[in-house]
Amino acid sequence: MPVDSDLATRLRARGLRMTPKRDEVLQAVRRLGHATPEQINVAVPDIDVTTVYRTLELLEEIGLVRHTHLGHGAPSFRPADDDHVHVICHTCGRVLDASQDLTDELAARLEREQGFVLDRAHFTVFGRCRDCVATAPHGSEQYLVRDHVSASSQ
Repeated sequence: MPVDSDLATRLRARGLRMTPKRDEVLQAVRRLGHATPEQINVAVPDIDVTTVYRTLELLEEIGLVRHTHLGHGAPSFRPADDDHVHVICHTCGRVLDASQDLTDELAARLEREQGFVLDRAHFTVFGRCRDCVATAPHGSEQYLVRDHVSASSQ
């Protein structure tokens, strides 16, 4: 497997060495897309989980991976250039990726009105997916919001 030249360049710029383990962890993140340190450790079983955590922290510091919290538990890591918003179903736990442009209006308004800059890498939306809404018992949708009006007031 060829060594990631971007990783090697960024490490050398910080006076750090390129190691096969660092490269393996980065390649595992790229292969898996979203993964917790434990899932990455399963993908690279020859590297202990403590080294995986330390490597992920370094990879995030040098801008090659990002983490987000997709609920309770360990953070999930993904390649830094994989820009999207996470949409998670409360009912089944399904994680969907949505285009970041869905948050453009929100981000612009927060910055304009509050001077707040949205960190889209950590932006996660929770709700219920189409399948769970379709199979939900009648009346259980009372807390869902559709077209800015709650279902209970329709």
